Amino acid sequence: MKIKSSSELVSNALKEIKTITTEEAHKLVENGKTNLIDIRDVRELQKEGRVEGATHIPRGMLEFWLDPESPYFKEGKLDLNKEMVLFCAGGLRSALAAKSLKEMGFEKVSHVDGGFGAIRKSKFKIV
Repeated sequence: MKIKSSSELVSNALKEIKTITTEEAHKLVENGKTNLIDIRDVRELQKEGRVEGATHIPRGMLEFWLDPESPYFKEGKLDLNKEMVLFCAGGLRSALAAKSLKEMGFEKVSHVDGGFGAIRKSKFKIV
């Protein structure tokens, strides 16, 4: 049995998903065309801060919160017709998460290259 490494999974995901820069993400947010979703763990938010205007959905709950058939679905929390722009701390978990949302059927999905580390150095406001 060959077990794929996490880096192999991320590498494969990056071939299938859209990666955007912090500038592109900021423009989408300014134009109201996106759901900016922070998938970091709650402890990361408490330690590092959060991005103003971003919706926090822990990585472990993402698919359940966005599945209308799931008992965990968050009705009205996000506009499901807008692009889902995901970010984590560095861009690895968000790549896997974006691939998962594509597999669910979401067509407008991307993730931010460099994650929160890059976002912190950009135009986004950290609160």
